[in-house]
Amino acid sequence: MAANQSNSNLYEYDVIVVGGGHAGCEAASAAARLGAKTLLLTMDMTKLASMSCNPAVGGVAKGQIVREIDALGGRMAVITDKSTIQFRMLNRSKGAAMWSPRAQCDKELFSRLWRRELENTPNLFIWQDTAVNLRYEATAEGKSRVVGLRTKMGVEFNAKAIVLTAGTFLGGLMHCGECSAEGGRAGDSAALGITESLIEQGFEAGRMKTGTPARIDGRTIDFSQMEMQEGDEEPSKFSFSTDTQAVKEQKPCYLVYTSVDVHSTLREGFDRSPLFNGTIHGIGPRYCPSIEDKLRTFADKEQHQLFLEPEGWDTNEYYINGFSSSLPQEIQLTALRQIKGMESVHIYRPGYAIEYDYFPPTQLKHSMETKLVENLFFAGQINGTTGYEEAAAQGLMAGINAVRKMRGQEAIVLQRDQAYIGVLIDDLVTKGVDEPYRMFTSRAEYRILLRQDNADLRLTPIGHEIGLVKGENWEKFVEKKSLVESLISFATEQSVKISEIEGYLKRNNFEPISQGRKLYAIVARNEISFLELAEELPKVKRFVELQGITREIIEQAEIQIKYKGYIEREKLLAEKLRRLENIAIPADFDFTQMNALTIEARQKLNKIRPVTIGQASRIPGVSPADINVMLIKFGR
Repeated sequence: MAANQSNSNLYEYDVIVVGGGHAGCEAASAAARLGAKTLLLTMDMTKLASMSCNPAVGGVAKGQIVREIDALGGRMAVITDKSTIQFRMLNRSKGAAMWSPRAQCDKELFSRLWRRELENTPNLFIWQDTAVNLRYEATAEGKSRVVGLRTKMGVEFNAKAIVLTAGTFLGGLMHCGECSAEGGRAGDSAALGITESLIEQGFEAGRMKTGTPARIDGRTIDFSQMEMQEGDEEPSKFSFSTDTQAVKEQKPCYLVYTSVDVHSTLREGFDRSPLFNGTIHGIGPRYCPSIEDKLRTFADKEQHQLFLEPEGWDTNEYYINGFSSSLPQEIQLTALRQIKGMESVHIYRPGYAIEYDYFPPTQLKHSMETKLVENLFFAGQINGTTGYEEAAAQGLMAGINAVRKMRGQEAIVLQRDQAYIGVLIDDLVTKGVDEPYRMFTSRAEYRILLRQDNADLRLTPIGHEIGLVKGENWEKFVEKKSLVESLISFATEQSVKISEIEGYLKRNNFEPISQGRKLYAIVARNEISFLELAEELPKVKRFVELQGITREIIEQAEIQIKYKGYIEREKLLAEKLRRLENIAIPADFDFTQMNALTIEARQKLNKIRPVTIGQASRIPGVSPADINVMLIKFGR
């Protein structure tokens, strides 16, 4: 535990964060850096922000979330950059709205860096123990307010707000074949007591399932028989800050495939699979299925793609992406040894499934505070999500809003046209989940607005206003924003003659221009690269050099120019729909009295308690006709 605490205030905190995973680390870091005396309660200080599943951060839509966390002042991106062993920008062949950064990480280094970060954050203290129940008091309105918690070792802590980020540990039960054991992940015990404490307060709880593949020894793999997958030739990074650099040396991943023989072996164990024999009752993730689920769902496929991903610089351990399983370990090993290049493979540990308790997130406000208990916030897998990135985003927002609630300030709620984080939280609170929630670009209506490249332009002013982005990082952002605007203005005013551009167009077999044009109009053409023009045209090159404009700024300006029409169209649509967000619904309104609404709408509205017409319009079961009735009632 951190030093410099007197005995008199040892057990008194502004904010207590329960759980040291990705949600908990972001929540604790944010709360402490906002000036709140914060306690992070974790079962194991050596496993802070542990990469319990794959050793990677980002990916499609998830990479956008990580850049948004960074723009708001969170720490995940910085720590990812410092532990990256391979970087790839996914979907480069598609439009800019689909570009998604992804980094393979050294998982042990990632966790150590998070521990160093937290141990050196002022106002943040760490206690290694397990919470077993929460303590409450009644409010003047007759509701409950959380005031503290009790640990397994019998210690009682008091708090003005608690952020619960228990991950897969609440009632955790691991399965491998016919063997089951209590635990939140391999080697760690389950957390018992919290679920019961919450159910007593009236919370609804459920069970979900996730899983992880075997880990294998790289010394026993013949990589020469596999397809190597390198990182980007010119790798980028996640953080917008100058605190990190792009990775210079990278480790490769490897692509392999299952086969008919592999599938036949796996099917031999189906009768002993906890997924199929009724042992597991939790709901599993549709978008990250086990290998057993794949064989059932895609029975006609003769092979499935797998990736071997290194777990760090100084280890032989590899992660088999795509081979999550809870089959008996001898079945897993036999099947793995039938994969080309893995005939002699040794496994460090088999894959397993894990069931855990979660709480349907419709029981939350958009601030991440629970509706039933005041000053109690939930973040991460406890809300039915899956993925490090989704958890970290929720943790960041819960940590911020816990402090703001304690100080009587208005909660920070990101809108769906502001951030993927806004889409994530609104989906959880408004629609709920019937399976582990994973973010996709398709979930966002405003993908062109919510690109990974402009996350800082969208959210850093909010991070600055909150108090998490300051000093040099804020100054660098202001400078970057000014330079992007300056470059776009230059392109708008600068004329380009035919003679200056025709050589470049001919060499690249691009359609010629019939007359001189503004630089802006040339850059707007799909095939034209602004970076190449900056080298080709002396006037542009001179301006770029004099202004100190970087590759990142040129790329940002180019995207804004090329997608201007699409961007303006989405902004207009977002503005129209946002009007519904400005029409409030009284907090205590009884929807059962609105007979003009359908019965289903009345039931859903009374359960979820939307605060605006906009939120009500996104609730499944509430029709456009119901919204029109509500507009007549509340729109006046």
